[in-house]
Amino acid sequence: MARSLIVGCGCRGLELGAELSGLGWQVRGTSRRRDGLDAIEAAGLEPAEADPDRPGTVLELCGDVAVVVWLLGAAAGDVAAIHGPRLERLLEKLVDTPVRGFAYESAGSVDRDLLDDGRRIVQRAGETWRIPVAFLDIERNEPGWARATADAVAGLVAG
Repeated sequence: MARSLIVGCGCRGLELGAELSGLGWQVRGTSRRRDGLDAIEAAGLEPAEADPDRPGTVLELCGDVAVVVWLLGAAAGDVAAIHGPRLERLLEKLVDTPVRGFAYESAGSVDRDLLDDGRRIVQRAGETWRIPVAFLDIERNEPGWARATADAVAGLVAG
C-alpha cells in the first residue's frame, strides 16, 4: 500500500486525504498547529507536525512515503519562501529519500507569480533528478477536484 504525505493538510487536504484513503493509500497529513493535527486525526488520517518553511521537518516524514503533495496554493501569510527557496531545498533533498513523486498545487489564492515560480522549480527538479511530478491546477471550487487530484497523485507511482 502506498503512502502519501500531504503538506498543508487543512480542509482541502482532508478532502484529498479521504479520496486517497478510498483508493487504498495510507495518508499522512501535516499541520503546524495542534488543532490542525487534531482535525487530521479525527478524519482518520495520520497526523504529523511539520512546517513547510522548515524543510527538515518535512524531510523527517519522508522515510516511508511514495508521494509528497505540496498543497499550499492557498497558504496565507508570507509564503514566498515555501513557493521558492524552501521548496527548492526540499526537492534537492528528496532525491535521497524513497519518495517517487511530487505533486505541486499550482492554483489557488497565492500570488500567481509565486505559484509560477514554484511550478518552474518543481519542473526543473523533475527534469534534473527524474522525479515524476504533477501539477495540481484545478481550482478549489471546481466540482470533482478531490478525485481528479487523487488520481493525479496515484498516477505518479502507477507506472
